Amino acid sequence: MPVSPRYQPDPQFDRLGAEFADPVKPAAFPQTILRYRNERAAASVGLETLTDEEWVRYFGRFEPLPGNLGEPLAQKYHGHQFRVYNPDIGDGRGFVFAQLREAGTGRLLDLGTKGSGQTPYSRFGDGRLTLKGGVREVLATAMLEALGVPTSKSFSLIETGEALQRNDEPSPTRSAVLTRLSHSHIRFGSFQRHAYHDRADLIGQLVEHAVELYYPGLGNAADKPAALFAAVQARAADLVARWMAAGFVHGVLNTDNMNLTGESFDYGPYRFLPRNDPNFVAAYFDEMGLYSFGRQPEAVFWNLRQLAGALTLVTAAEPLVETLNSYSAQYRSALAAAMLRRLGLIVRSPDEDIDLVNAAFKALAEGGEALRWEPFFFDWFGGLVSEPRALAGPRGALYGGEAFADFRSRLAPYAMERPERLAAPYFSQSEPEELLYDQIEQLWAAIAGPDDDWGPFEAKLARIEAARQAWAYAQP
Repeated sequence: MPVSPRYQPDPQFDRLGAEFADPVKPAAFPQTILRYRNERAAASVGLETLTDEEWVRYFGRFEPLPGNLGEPLAQKYHGHQFRVYNPDIGDGRGFVFAQLREAGTGRLLDLGTKGSGQTPYSRFGDGRLTLKGGVREVLATAMLEALGVPTSKSFSLIETGEALQRNDEPSPTRSAVLTRLSHSHIRFGSFQRHAYHDRADLIGQLVEHAVELYYPGLGNAADKPAALFAAVQARAADLVARWMAAGFVHGVLNTDNMNLTGESFDYGPYRFLPRNDPNFVAAYFDEMGLYSFGRQPEAVFWNLRQLAGALTLVTAAEPLVETLNSYSAQYRSALAAAMLRRLGLIVRSPDEDIDLVNAAFKALAEGGEALRWEPFFFDWFGGLVSEPRALAGPRGALYGGEAFADFRSRLAPYAMERPERLAAPYFSQSEPEELLYDQIEQLWAAIAGPDDDWGPFEAKLARIEAARQAWAYAQP
C-alpha cells in the first residue's frame, strides 16, 4: 500500500474490550466490482493513493489497513425501535473496520461497514445490503453534505455478486457492501445496553472513552457524565434543526440510529420533502407517523431522554433534567441558524431571526406542490439581492401571495453572507438540484436495466457536488 503522509491510523475502539464489541469475519463475496469511491473523503484520511485493486482488497475483502484494527469489531448495543425496547440488536450487518485521524483537524474517524456479512447480532438476517440500498445511501450522504447537514460520508460502494431476497422490493436483487466514514459509531443504544444489564462500571468506562476521544474539552469537568450529555444534546438539537432546514426525513429515528457526535448516519427509508408537509413520512411501515417530518424534533428529544436515563446510573438525575429542559430553546435557536444558513443570510437578533423563519415556513406552506421545498431556498438564496432572480424565474408568479409578501418584507434588513457565492454557475440555472423519491427510482432503473447504466447516477453526483460548492457549506 502506498502510504500517504496524511494516513494516520489510530485504532481506539478495541481498547474498550469484549463487553463493547465482538471480533468478526467479513463475508467472502463471490465478486467485488467497484462502483463508487469517494476521492475527496479518501484524501481527507490519506487513502487517495490506493489503486482500485488495493481499494477492493481493503473495502471489498476487508484486509486490515496498515497499523489499524487487526480484525473487524461488531458493536454491542440495544435500542428503542419505534419506542419499543429491543435488547436483541447490535451490529447485525456491519462492523467498525478501522479508525484514523482526519488530515488538518486531527479528528478521530471510523470506517464502518453496511452489508459486510453476518455477525452474532444478525438474528435471522443475512447480513447483506442490496445494491439499491447502497446507491440510495451514497446519494443521501452527498445531498445532505451539500445542504450543510452533519453526516457520515459514503466512502466506498462495491457490488458483491449475490442475489438477495427481500420482501419490500423486487427479488432477487443485486447485493453490495458499503463503507462509511463517520466521526463515531458509538450510539445512544451503546449506553442503554449497559444500563439494561445494570453495569454502571461499563457506562462510566464509555463516558471516559467518549470524553477523551470526542469531547476532550470536558476532560476536567467535575461531572463528566452530565457534561457529556449536555454536549451531546447540543449537537443533537443542531442536527435535527439542520434536517428540518434541509427538508429531510430520516425515517427511522431509533436510539440505535443516533450517535454521540451529532452526525446523521444509516440511511434506510429516508425521503427529502417534495413540499412543506409536517405529516410527511419516509418509511411505509411508520403507519402512526411517529417519525414524520414535523415530529423529528420531538423524536430526538425522546431519544435524548433515554440516553439520560442510562446515564443516571453514573450521575445524579438533576443536572440531566436541567439539560433536557433546555432542549426546546436550543432547538429553536439552532433552527433559526440553520434556516438563515440555508438562505445565505447573516443572523441579526433572536426575535427577528425567529420571525423570519416563521414567515419562511408559512411561505413554503402557501407555495405547496407548485413551489416544492428546495426551489424556495434556491430562489431566495441571498435574500432580497436575489429578488429579481426569484421573480423572473419559473416560480415568480407564486411569490405575489400574502405569505410571500410578509416573508419578503422581513428579508429587508438582512445582508447576505459571502455574496460572491451567487456568482457560481449553479445559480444561473432555473432549477435547483433535488433528490426526490421518483428521481432516485429513475437512477436505479437505469442501473437495474439491461444496460447496467451508471451514467445517470454519476452525473447526479456531479451535479450535487456542483451544488455543494455553490452553497459552500462547511461540515462542522
